[in-house]
Amino acid sequence: MASLLLPLLLALAAATATSAGRLVPYDLLYADGVRAYLAREWPRAAELLQRSLHSYAGLQEARSACRHACRAEAAFAQGPAAPWEAVFFERVLQRADCLQHCLGRRLGGPPSAHRVSHAIQRDFEQREPYNYLQVAFFQLKKLDQAVSAAHTFFVANPQHLQMREDIEKYRRMSGVKADSFRDLEATPLWEAYEAGVQHYNADEYLEAVARLEESLGEALSALEECRTLCEGPWEEEEEQEKDEDQEEEKEDMQPGLYEAIAAHYVQVLKCRQQCVIEIATKPGRISATEDFIPSHLDLLQFAYDQGGNKTLAAECAASYLLFYPMDEPMLEKMNQYRTELGKNKAVKARENIQHYVQRSLMEKRLIYYAVEHLGGTFNDPDLWTPDELIPESLKEQQREDQEKQKQETLDMEEREKRGPLPFEGITVTMDSQQMNGTQRVVFDQVLTESECRDLLRLTKAAGGTGDGFRGRRSPHTPHERFEGLTVLKAMKLAQNGDVDWKDAKLLLQASEKSRKITESYFTPGKKLHFSFTHLVCRTAVEGEQEGRMDLSHPVHADNCLLDPEGNECWREPPAYVYRDYSGILYLNDDFQGGGLFFTELDTVTVTAKVRPKCGRLVAFSSGKENPHGVWAVRSGRRCAVALWYTHSQEHAEQERVKAEELMEKKAAKQYKLDGQLHQGEDHGSSSSQESPMPSDRARTTGRRHKPSSQGTQHPKELRPRDEF
Repeated sequence: MASLLLPLLLALAAATATSAGRLVPYDLLYADGVRAYLAREWPRAAELLQRSLHSYAGLQEARSACRHACRAEAAFAQGPAAPWEAVFFERVLQRADCLQHCLGRRLGGPPSAHRVSHAIQRDFEQREPYNYLQVAFFQLKKLDQAVSAAHTFFVANPQHLQMREDIEKYRRMSGVKADSFRDLEATPLWEAYEAGVQHYNADEYLEAVARLEESLGEALSALEECRTLCEGPWEEEEEQEKDEDQEEEKEDMQPGLYEAIAAHYVQVLKCRQQCVIEIATKPGRISATEDFIPSHLDLLQFAYDQGGNKTLAAECAASYLLFYPMDEPMLEKMNQYRTELGKNKAVKARENIQHYVQRSLMEKRLIYYAVEHLGGTFNDPDLWTPDELIPESLKEQQREDQEKQKQETLDMEEREKRGPLPFEGITVTMDSQQMNGTQRVVFDQVLTESECRDLLRLTKAAGGTGDGFRGRRSPHTPHERFEGLTVLKAMKLAQNGDVDWKDAKLLLQASEKSRKITESYFTPGKKLHFSFTHLVCRTAVEGEQEGRMDLSHPVHADNCLLDPEGNECWREPPAYVYRDYSGILYLNDDFQGGGLFFTELDTVTVTAKVRPKCGRLVAFSSGKENPHGVWAVRSGRRCAVALWYTHSQEHAEQERVKAEELMEKKAAKQYKLDGQLHQGEDHGSSSSQESPMPSDRARTTGRRHKPSSQGTQHPKELRPRDEF
């Protein structure tokens, strides 16, 4: 569907052509724009990315216009004036010729030059160019355009955490206008629909019918546009085999004339049927609004009725019954309207709705015939499809497919709710399903090897000066020693010179990074506060491991009291009932035993095991769904950062606040010292903000940048973004 871009983009029509009338393929412009972006050639990057968006819109517009024009110019004959095959294929050839010449004239070159890879097409469908464009505009000090580009990307990608953060920082910048936060690809459809529903819910029925009629008209127009663009090239449903023998075999098995025509035509029909899903899915959403067209008529029927216009209410009711002819409430309303309007008043459904339903049913019949006799599958997008239209042999499969599709949608929505991870390079090694439970996950590569070594150095330097149990026998087992260090104690030790400031700061940063990862995965949009942070080491006591039968930490839950016999966990004191999520960030694996395991409520049935390693983060909800324990450490020293989080701000870790204050004082003192060393130098760039950077979906991310919340809008030279 052709995008509706700002006049800003439309004004680039002349610039997009390298010669008079020629439209440059958008994938080439996009690739050049990204290259310019990476070279930090901001004016050129902005120009090329805008031209790529214009080229993309121009190509869609040309394809749609040519297919509409050629449909009229080479219309199929209505009567048997000649043998059907000659008449039919003559028109097919004429239409193909019309399309080639029409597109050639509009594009200024062969249409084949505009075929792009699925990856590039997906980038434009997901508005990825705007992700680059906002940075280029920012560097060019064009804040209004940068904000508009960022907002346009964010509308289609609302779960993207980095862009959400950038949008908030743009809002805090002085000089940024509120009307700059606009969607450059917005269509009238959703604005009209949502406004109509709001008026409807507020009982403002006259306003509601005006906006809902506008929305319905836009939806039907968008459907036609989408259907026209379905008449594109044949797309293979499976990847081509690379083996030469398989290629030769595939050539021998190429379909004949009628089989090839049937396959391509059915593909077009399926695409047309799916158009209702496309237009009913708001940008940034996964699921479409169910019964989008029928629901308009249902709302309009009631709104017209409440507004006193019985004639139009009856017309909408009759139109709705085309979709659901046995809907009892609507049938009752129709009888009521006929009584009120009189028997002499003919009540008819809208012609455009009649055409829509009849055409859709015709296409469904053809598709179901093809699926039944030629094979393949079809996920019917409509709830109103008559049951009798589906062949008996396909009904059971249809139900299974619908259930499967519904479950896949729910799974996708659940994944989307978690949001993307806020840091690059982190991998999800095991999720809840792989761990045979709920609200459990294992991340790897949260820390590097050098960061693990630095934190281990902190544990050794703290040694007997640490807090917690200060190297005493563990309270859970006499076979291990337990050492613990809180973030505040680490800062005080750094203040006294007992440990390195950088190592103490790393403890704060690593735990904060773990919190952000856990929050983005489990509760995006809902703040998690630290409840307690503890750098702990468990060391096996030499000579006391033989015949050992106990655990390093018995099975427990983090916010309730386990009752294995009653198969229950009581969320009451002395349990830490305010804890919501827990985490363990491992620092080493050079020891024996010490693995984490999850159980059922009986504390005996093990459901999952996790082996510690440097940079591995295990995160899980703190309730009865996740009883867990730690196997005995039989030799060596096992170190990890234990983390607990809460949604309750009143139970937030106060020691952490004090630790951060100490770190800020240290940073301020260091800054003052640095300033004295560099007196007389120009510090104008020190208050400048960093530049935003495209999302982790962009394929080029050696560095990441984002806008600062400082008031000035004069960007300085890009610098690598701190990993944390």
